Amino acid sequence: MKALAQSPNRVEQVCEAVLGEIAAGRLAPGERIIQEQVAATLGVSRQPVQQALLLLRKQGVLRDAPGRGLEVAALEPDRVEHMYDLRAVIEGLAARQGAEKGVAQAARAGAALIEAGRKAAASGVVAKMVAADLKFHSFLYALSGNPLIAPAMAAHWTHMQRVMGEVLIRDETPHDIWDQHAAILDAVAKGQAERAEQLARSHITQAAKFMVARLRAQAEARTSV
Repeated sequence: MKALAQSPNRVEQVCEAVLGEIAAGRLAPGERIIQEQVAATLGVSRQPVQQALLLLRKQGVLRDAPGRGLEVAALEPDRVEHMYDLRAVIEGLAARQGAEKGVAQAARAGAALIEAGRKAAASGVVAKMVAADLKFHSFLYALSGNPLIAPAMAAHWTHMQRVMGEVLIRDETPHDIWDQHAAILDAVAKGQAERAEQLARSHITQAAKFMVARLRAQAEARTSV
């Protein structure tokens, strides 16, 4: 982790920094989070670190460690599966509404977004791949014109970054993700609402099967050691 630049939103920055370390595999499940160490590494006071860690605990990213303090919580495959079930419905809605309301914007900005995503995937850098995926889905939410979708999905993305990181650092991600993204945006840009919804839901459902299977396999491997 690198020292943070001055910013009024320290708590959010600390959350993002800690979550980024977890998603990249540099902070593993069960590893203790030392408040003073995080503060020193990021170059901030202890107060925003304390608030950020409590927020991540509330979100289920961290948990109480034996004795005292906090540690990185393990990902629970069942919970992840439930989150993907919810995502499939909301992402489908976003794609449908995008095809009804965001055709021009999708046609104008979609190609550049897909190209940037393919470059991020080719880089092999987990942080870039996760950021590109988040940017794509955020763009889809914006196309919907529905102001409730992005806030509804925000909490889930905290955990989705971890899920993606767990799989990406092992180079196990499906290689056609950006082809799927491109197909979704193409349907949106053409105003094909029903097809856009179907593609978006299928995309999330396929990702769920893949990600959850990998998480279950990893959990079984840990318990068998």
